[in-house]
Amino acid sequence: MPRSLTAVLSVSLTAALAAVALTACGSTAPAPTSTSSAADCQPAAPGDASASVTVRGDLGGALAVDASFPLQTDRTERSVLVDGSGQALDDGWTANLFYAIYNGATGELIEDSHDISTDPVPFVYESGSAIPGMESALRCSTAGSRVVAVIPPAEGFGADGLPDVGLQAGQSLLLVADILSLEETPTTSEPSATPLPTPSAWTTDIPAVDLTTSPPTVTIPDAPAPTDLVLTVLEEGDGAVVPNPATVTIDYHGLSWDTKEVFDSSYARGTPATFSTGGVITGFAAAIVGQKVGSTVLVSIPPDLAYGTDPAKHELGGQTLVFLIHIEAAQ
Repeated sequence: MPRSLTAVLSVSLTAALAAVALTACGSTAPAPTSTSSAADCQPAAPGDASASVTVRGDLGGALAVDASFPLQTDRTERSVLVDGSGQALDDGWTANLFYAIYNGATGELIEDSHDISTDPVPFVYESGSAIPGMESALRCSTAGSRVVAVIPPAEGFGADGLPDVGLQAGQSLLLVADILSLEETPTTSEPSATPLPTPSAWTTDIPAVDLTTSPPTVTIPDAPAPTDLVLTVLEEGDGAVVPNPATVTIDYHGLSWDTKEVFDSSYARGTPATFSTGGVITGFAAAIVGQKVGSTVLVSIPPDLAYGTDPAKHELGGQTLVFLIHIEAAQ
């Protein structure tokens, strides 16, 4: 996918930045039980790597970063370059921010949120929803602050990195985030079931799947993309059937049929994703609901059940998406 922080840093970005490549427009998070100031919060500590980074540009504007690359650390280091004030980001709060992500070894820009949207990106903070280094980097941030963080592989995507977004084995991440405002994350009571389409059986032009590689390999054929929501069960589990709605824990590997490129993969991160089926794109939820826990499925999702048909409205707009999904748990 064109690389988005939802795909690069989170497990699900309306459950971590706005939503991974999976998440739709809404998200539910726990209600904040109390407020905390920056003085009460315990953020990740600075270190030599994060302290060596300087950033030019106004808060919320275009950035220019100076550092002595490669940046190396064995823990997430966080330095505050501009002090904010007020509520500290923690569970039950959402930060509206601009960010830039760099390869910490080479200094190469992986993504700048200004290239995606003119508006700040909402980051819904919920413990366990993002890679550990990202949580450490953003936790305790306040409105009006600028933070930089250097994230090692062990707290990012593991020793193998994430080559599909330009992060090679052993390379760190550099994150710069301008937090413009914080707000309480909206909450809902009992989730209600949203009617979902039933996938048709996928019988022709099915991508080849190799589950023995890490991450798994999905090879899309040189054929037109399916026009309907189609699914094939590669391995059927023996657990309970996933209800609608449900909170599920899964591993997934997502590709665009159009580009044949991987745009997001929890397999590559080495951390399964946990989220509500009511908070992801319709075709993805439809692929999970009704399946047995323990199953591995392959689904092709047409644009109207993913991110719509207009590329101007979303970076994956107009594209048919393919997901390999393993359902680990559901409740």
